[in-house]
Amino acid sequence: MVSHRDHHRIDPCELLTPALEVAIDAGRRILEIYEAGFKIEQKEDETPLTEADTAASDIIEKGLSELTPELPVLTEESVKIPYSVRRRWSRYWLVDPLDGTREFIQRTGEFTVNIALIHDQEPVLGIVYAPAMGVYYYACRGQGAYKRNDCCNPERIRTRRLEPGRPVVVAGSRSHRGDAMEAFLKQLREYEFVPLGSALKSCLVAEGTADIYARLGPTSEWDTAATQCIVEEAGGLITDTRMRPLRYNTKEDLLNPHFFTFGDREVDWSRYLGAQLRP
Repeated sequence: MVSHRDHHRIDPCELLTPALEVAIDAGRRILEIYEAGFKIEQKEDETPLTEADTAASDIIEKGLSELTPELPVLTEESVKIPYSVRRRWSRYWLVDPLDGTREFIQRTGEFTVNIALIHDQEPVLGIVYAPAMGVYYYACRGQGAYKRNDCCNPERIRTRRLEPGRPVVVAGSRSHRGDAMEAFLKQLREYEFVPLGSALKSCLVAEGTADIYARLGPTSEWDTAATQCIVEEAGGLITDTRMRPLRYNTKEDLLNPHFFTFGDREVDWSRYLGAQLRP
């Protein structure tokens, strides 16, 4: 547990191992519900909600609050906190307890627990745990990005450069393709599309398996925060379509702009946007 007195001096990397344990605890509970069967409800925005979402949220909020009692925890399943309160936060946890609820319901295994630590509007620690796949990705600022399977030692991961003449490998959503994405793919001409759920799309970029994940539709800040730290530590970026890195807790709503996750920092992906989306 971190005391209030030393909170501003603590290295985020000191929180990485205990935060990973919290993510694994949440993942264990998610798998129990996944295997036992579950009921599906609808949230106000008509997106699905399962008891796994709320159970994981409870475990993570409790675990992080015990780890750092003085730090706020903002989770997708928590009560909306007004910006008048949030704007005073210099450091806080940003969590998606179950990213990929649709994949959870469809039983693809492509769902994750996402935990990020935000400091001055930037993610400085990120964890993405895929419990059904037994794999997790993690990073903290300045220490590189890592991937680990349940059975193996961690391996450092790095993004890759875009090679001329090779088709662009595009990670994309199974359930959110849409006209804007089709227009983007058409501009690329030579590409290979890899459909995948949840934050795993950005993790494919971080590990150098994919070149880009373009999300040309609505997402929220908890969808990208953990992967942004991982991708940046692996050598890539997550930016808006003007190629500016995403920032957090800067406004009333918690919605992201359209964004790119990519490995090669030298490529201007905005030039592949259709005219209606070009900045």
